[in-house]
Amino acid sequence: MLKRFQIACLILCASMTAVCGLPAASAGEAAQAVTVTVPRLHVDHSAAQAAFRIAMGDLLGNVVPFKDGLLERPEPVLLAGLDYDTPWTRDSAINAWNGASLIMPEVMHSTLISVLEKVDGKVRIGGQYWDCVVWATGAWNHYLYTGDRDFLTLALEATKNSLEHFEATEFDSQDQLFRGPGWSDGVAAYPDAYAAAGGSSGILDWPKHNPDKSSKPGYGIPMKALSTNCLYYSAYVTAGKMAAELKVPVDAGWAEKAERLKTAINSRLWDESKGCYRFLVGPLGDCDHQEGLGSSYALLFGVADARRAKLVLANQHVTPAGLPCGWPNLARYERPDGMSFGRHMGTVWPQIQGFWAEAAARAGQSELFGHEFLKLATHAARDRHFAEIYHPITGLPYGGLQEGLGPGIGLWQATSRQSWAATAYLRMTLLGLVGMRFDTEGVRFQPCVPKGISSVELRNVAYRKLSLAVSLRGTGTRIKQCLVNGKESPDGFISAKEEGLREIAIVVTE
Repeated sequence: MLKRFQIACLILCASMTAVCGLPAASAGEAAQAVTVTVPRLHVDHSAAQAAFRIAMGDLLGNVVPFKDGLLERPEPVLLAGLDYDTPWTRDSAINAWNGASLIMPEVMHSTLISVLEKVDGKVRIGGQYWDCVVWATGAWNHYLYTGDRDFLTLALEATKNSLEHFEATEFDSQDQLFRGPGWSDGVAAYPDAYAAAGGSSGILDWPKHNPDKSSKPGYGIPMKALSTNCLYYSAYVTAGKMAAELKVPVDAGWAEKAERLKTAINSRLWDESKGCYRFLVGPLGDCDHQEGLGSSYALLFGVADARRAKLVLANQHVTPAGLPCGWPNLARYERPDGMSFGRHMGTVWPQIQGFWAEAAARAGQSELFGHEFLKLATHAARDRHFAEIYHPITGLPYGGLQEGLGPGIGLWQATSRQSWAATAYLRMTLLGLVGMRFDTEGVRFQPCVPKGISSVELRNVAYRKLSLAVSLRGTGTRIKQCLVNGKESPDGFISAKEEGLREIAIVVTE
């Protein structure tokens, strides 16, 4: 029988004030137990090791009872952060994808279905309309980690229905791109034309204040952003993978639409003169700023071919504190001392760092990876939690400037113990440093160990019916030796059908 170091968290327990940092429930609610399998990391870098424990604490501290979407009763879910009282669709998907589904699969299952909705009898993805399709990618990775085929059946239904809905409401057949903002729901990410939202901080308020400029059909925001269109590309590809895995008919249109969308992204959003992708295009003007999340997605999803990927990695702007969410800063947020930045342009958001770090690791760019990994670790170890946002120069928690706090522009706060900031560090560890590569067959390893680290022990990773223990020795990205339970293996492949403990020992070199 497989043995793991596990914590059974009692949730919704009226008789207890707190268990694992969770609040007591009201009288009459039944106790529920969820199993949390906590990985253990030992690394010869004090900040990196401390940050991992902090990430686990931030993550577990944000699990609370919640009911919405397809949940029939309150269930333990992962909230977006300490200052939030609900999950968010994109946060839920990214947290699952980042590896939370390896640690607490039951919690993440409930979290993912809590953001689904039924419309006219059809299950669809809820949340912010423009980027909610990230749920499909998060759901697919939840399946890869857990092997839950019943969930995968639901995920395919929700993905298929959602794509059909957004094709009818937000797809522009003229340029083959989807309308909608980029990664940010705040106006601080966008050029002045989109900041005119009646003094509101939310981009969703823009159409009602600009009816003459709003697009039809759909919600009305006419821009077409890099990250959003990359997410639609991934959703089409993922739908095909889901159907193939379930052995149900695969809609040939998904692959065709994915290829047309990839072509459109590389035609309309690629800037050859700068060797990078632009943020957005649209009838109110294009924005040639870099979008950190969009660039990361383009690399991870394969939207960028090998030539473009190499250029993006070379030309993407990185600040002293890490990859900024966008660059350069918008003029309306600049101040004479050069130390003021928009809340969503110029600042460092850890969840975006996580994707960029993995993209760098996959490309064998250990220096780029190490910058993000060690900077985020240092920030968390210093503050004893993972903040929502960091200043790009000082690296201190910093909320950035944005409209919406009153007349004009004001300084916002960075919230505390942000879930996707903590799971971004988990992603950097699992998918970057250790280099886990999950697919339907199993898991392989492609480590990326930056300078400053030469010894890594990661144990108690719960993958389906397996417990994985990985040791890394050396620095670099090239596997010199790899053993699985003492036997030679080129990449440490572990089949998804196996059970029990697997010890993977890898020596890497430059």
